[in-house]
Amino acid sequence: MAEPAISSHAFDDVAPSYDATFTHGQLGRWLREVVWREMAPLFTAGDTVLDLGCGTGEDACYLAGRGVAVVAADASPGMLGETATKASLLGVADRVSIHRLDLLGPRIESDLASLTGDRALDGAYANFGPFNCVPDRRRLARGLSGVIKPGGALLAVVMVPLCPWEVGWYLIHAHPRTAIRRFRRGIRSQVGGGELRVWYPSPRRLREEFDPYFEHVTTLGVGVMLPPSDLGHLVSYAPGLFRQLNAVDERIRGTIPGQWLNDHYLSIFRRRDEGGRR
Repeated sequence: MAEPAISSHAFDDVAPSYDATFTHGQLGRWLREVVWREMAPLFTAGDTVLDLGCGTGEDACYLAGRGVAVVAADASPGMLGETATKASLLGVADRVSIHRLDLLGPRIESDLASLTGDRALDGAYANFGPFNCVPDRRRLARGLSGVIKPGGALLAVVMVPLCPWEVGWYLIHAHPRTAIRRFRRGIRSQVGGGELRVWYPSPRRLREEFDPYFEHVTTLGVGVMLPPSDLGHLVSYAPGLFRQLNAVDERIRGTIPGQWLNDHYLSIFRRRDEGGRR
């Protein structure tokens, strides 16, 4: 039986407040700075790239401002509306095209092909968890391999199965089920007025799923010493402390266990040659 589509209604509900609650908060800015630093050399002026789960378009507008053409795709009409508005306000609407795309759609491979047409994309990215809404990413990997040119980059920022900060915080506050929620597959999560299911693939599993089509380049931790995004409000209570923890993050994000024990990890892949596995 096919998995249910991503609940666009859930993300429609949070779209108007998402930037205020995450994007523009100090934690959100720190985390996104890490992603942009890795993203900038991958996608340069003149490239055309696909934004999978574009949300409110923060990344799409950043790249468009650098001369990159972005195909911004999301399942949520509300999020797409926020992206269109932001791109217009920032004067980059001519480089951001808006498309609805459900990563859990039963025809994801053909949907991706229809989305991009005859264009061979220079790359793609999925920031802050879109891949966590998919139980198994093999079909998605195959579909992306059909639209990204050989050598093109794929950047994915994914929530990990084990976040020590989250486990410790919720155990201390007597919420054991929440503390271990990432250990369970396909847990039901409330987002706005809707519900969706969430999976937490390890970096190793993600590499295995994409390996037939994409070569793994590197994996970095994002938010190793910092609280998870749903506890971002804590930063305002001790900004000096968390600034120091962010500095520690900079030193250990590329190490083990920094690559594995965090809120998110960032993995970069390169599209393999047409012949497949090298």
